[in-house]
Amino acid sequence: IAMELGNYSMYADFVLLGLFSNTRFPWLLFALILLVFVISIASNTIMIILIHMDSHLHTPMYYLLSQLSLMDILYISTIVPKMLVDQIVGQRAISFAGCTSQHFIYLTLAGAEFFLLGLMSYDRYVAISVCKPLRYPLLMNRRICLFMVVGSWVGGSLDGFMLTPFTMSFPYCGSREINHFFCEIPAVLKLSCVDTSLYETLMYACCVLMLLIPISIISISYTHILLTVHRMNSAEGRHKAFATCSSHIMVVSIFYGAAFYTNVLPHSYHTPEKDKVVSAFYTILTPMLNPLIYSLRNKDVATALRKVLGRCPSSQRIRVVDLSRKY
Repeated sequence: IAMELGNYSMYADFVLLGLFSNTRFPWLLFALILLVFVISIASNTIMIILIHMDSHLHTPMYYLLSQLSLMDILYISTIVPKMLVDQIVGQRAISFAGCTSQHFIYLTLAGAEFFLLGLMSYDRYVAISVCKPLRYPLLMNRRICLFMVVGSWVGGSLDGFMLTPFTMSFPYCGSREINHFFCEIPAVLKLSCVDTSLYETLMYACCVLMLLIPISIISISYTHILLTVHRMNSAEGRHKAFATCSSHIMVVSIFYGAAFYTNVLPHSYHTPEKDKVVSAFYTILTPMLNPLIYSLRNKDVATALRKVLGRCPSSQRIRVVDLSRKY
């Protein structure tokens, strides 16, 4: 009997209470999330296609941006489709294996995006602050860009490989209801029937380290960028530099702000409702906002889109010089 109880507590299905259970208009929320999902998949896919097709976008900045779009597609696809399908069919169960897989993929993609956003700020630092155009291709060549991308994916996967086995190895007894819409670590650990405080402390330290490394890179990079922009004599140059960097700063603020709340703030600041809202913001809204923020504020992307759609005649096509080549 003890063995059976042990097997049940370890490998039985969980139940995700989701986002729709406490809302007065569940189908309206369903429609909004479906719309955000479709826009996110479409806009990120368009970004990847544009960057691949337009030779003017074959630069380090856009190569890294295409990887961000790929991460966002995988990120939102890991969570939202199941949530929407469960609402349609009226079931909320998720198997132990499914919860483990979702947990691992979510951690890997989140960790990879942490590192990638930090490395994107380094690219802007090299493009703007290192004011020698001939040095940029040397400091940000194809091999270095590939190394940065692979490093981001490897760093994210290490986060998944370290935390997932430990989180899912705890015995979960009693209620199997996860008061969340996906298998996020804090929500899952609340169901454990053993003390997880030591593990949560170690996880907290790991998350802080994961945040500090890219935040340090971002802070140092943009400090140098701001000093360089301040010394520019050209008002047009300052405007272009701010326009390019402000998009990245906006994305970083949204993503890291939500991550800081989830992983760094003490438990006293958390409630299940707040956790759901914050998690929905960075798992559902952010993948939609990223390509919109970059494309709406970027002339290169707008020009490439007009070319692909055939709205810009070949004689009038404008070659927008990449910021990295000018500074």
